[in-house]
Amino acid sequence: MSHANQENVHGRRLLALCFGVIGVVYGDIGTSPLYAFREAFGQHGVKVEPENVLGVLSLIFWSLIMVVSVKYATFILRADNKGEGGIMALMALAQRGVKSARMRWVLMVIGLLGAALFFGDGVVTPAISVLSAVEGIEVVAPQLHSFVVPLTVLILLGIFGIQKHGTSRVGPLFAPITLLWFLVLGGLGVHGILREPHVIGALSPHHAIVFFAHNGKFAFFAMGAVVLAITGAEAMYSDMGHFGRKPIRMVWFFLVLPCLMLNYLGQGALVLADQANAANPFYLLVPDVLRIPMIVLATMATVVASQAVISGAFSMARQAVQLGYLPRMRIQHTSKETIGQIYLPWVNRILLVLTIAAVLGFRSSENLVAAYGLAVVGTMLMNTLLVVVVARRIWNWRLTNVILAGVLFLGIDLVLLAAVADKIEYGGWFPLALGLALFATMTTWRRGRELVVGEMRRSGLALEPFISSIMMHPPLRVPGTAIFMTANENGVPNALLHNLKHNKVLHERNVILTVEIVETPVAENSERTDLEPIGDGFYRLTMRFGFAEDPNVPNMLETVTDAGQPFDMMDTTFFLSRESIVAVDRPGMALWRDKLFAFMQRNALPATAFFRIPGNRLIELGTQVEI
Repeated sequence: MSHANQENVHGRRLLALCFGVIGVVYGDIGTSPLYAFREAFGQHGVKVEPENVLGVLSLIFWSLIMVVSVKYATFILRADNKGEGGIMALMALAQRGVKSARMRWVLMVIGLLGAALFFGDGVVTPAISVLSAVEGIEVVAPQLHSFVVPLTVLILLGIFGIQKHGTSRVGPLFAPITLLWFLVLGGLGVHGILREPHVIGALSPHHAIVFFAHNGKFAFFAMGAVVLAITGAEAMYSDMGHFGRKPIRMVWFFLVLPCLMLNYLGQGALVLADQANAANPFYLLVPDVLRIPMIVLATMATVVASQAVISGAFSMARQAVQLGYLPRMRIQHTSKETIGQIYLPWVNRILLVLTIAAVLGFRSSENLVAAYGLAVVGTMLMNTLLVVVVARRIWNWRLTNVILAGVLFLGIDLVLLAAVADKIEYGGWFPLALGLALFATMTTWRRGRELVVGEMRRSGLALEPFISSIMMHPPLRVPGTAIFMTANENGVPNALLHNLKHNKVLHERNVILTVEIVETPVAENSERTDLEPIGDGFYRLTMRFGFAEDPNVPNMLETVTDAGQPFDMMDTTFFLSRESIVAVDRPGMALWRDKLFAFMQRNALPATAFFRIPGNRLIELGTQVEI
């Protein structure tokens, strides 16, 4: 292929990726104009005065520049874990750069807090996005106010209901809808700016400084509304593995940022022309004849935004499961062409119930907006802490550069966090409570698994002395291969002891199999399998998968060729110990955490299904473990 043809192919591929980015990455931040500017002058906002309008616009603009453009698009997008993004991938990357067990624990806590807050945001985002779009009917027909909440619930039921069918059919519509949405945002903004052209002066930081001088502490808390304008920036990083950093940056700087700022400036011009327009500047910016089509388009755009957040929650949950922070759960692939399109029934049900509860509990976007922002800023703060470690330990930045970047970005995050802290009593407690509950769940599962493995190691037998004793007093050997799955590669699996005790036989070939999940999205081919002969037909086999892969043990066994003979599934039997957890009051975890862990263990997807082991080649043996 000639150089010119290669450039054409590369250009078309880049254009296709940019088109996909529009529909997936920027749906959340793209719907912020529905409510962000309005809330600066809402119940907890500042007075509607020309100086304040220009000041809020200036704060929105510089927040988009410093947080989204500089911090995320320029800095954090560099922190890819072999192409994969998201806070779980960032946590794993940061942990690779440190050796201290205490430091790794600290990084784990930071990463899990960020992931937990992301899930809290995943509940609030669909609720506030759809609710704010549907509220447009109140502008057209105020008498339809009572239909807003029921209609919102119906739309949310539809969004979550289609998840099991995947987005491959409606996915191609996402990018055109979102592209049209951004172009309309920009066009409406220009329409508004023409009324009051001097509003463009708000891009000067001078107005932000005057805003703070004029309003004092009230300006500081008005920053909570400004935070709403940057919600969704996390998607730039979490979706990097699907599209790459270049398309994400190009779409942001050449489409999303200009259209968003044009719309915010247009809303500001509308309020400058008539302060009464501050009640709902987004929909009042739309000409009367176009308001109903705009409500329809806004609703479709919020559906796309919600879909992006839900898909992000699925991806993060899968990473948490693979890395050992959540119980195994069923993961369904909804597309044969796109590996990233997955569906987790349990996560979908929980998000559905909590999102509808948020709509029914808060009942309006003005009330719900108080619950928004806190989780977003919390996740941003955790991202900054982790990426600073990556800059020092992985990128080998000079300490002075790390300190400068840390002070700048952490300073911004802490100011924004303090600005939204007053929302806790008005609704900010909701995503915070959800995040803390999930954090407790993830840490309990992780600690519980450590306790179970530790207890089994203490009560088990060492593998190599056991094999030596077997060789001295050999039992009856039967043809075929037995694979014993265990988390302790140096101990005798309980399933092996039970099989020998009750059946009094051993197979000709016995494999002690341990499956590990590495801290990279995809395991290197050179590290996927390690096979060690340990005598008398016994082998120790370790399989490694990346946290973005689906572990398929039978398929991986086909690649193992140095175990005497190939593995034949029709001649292989898998033995697995299924632990029955008994919660007792003993050192390790609080009793309530023991009971929570036991509940999760009972309801987790069996390891056999998770590792794709055929049911007709499986023997499960129960083991009782006290923690």
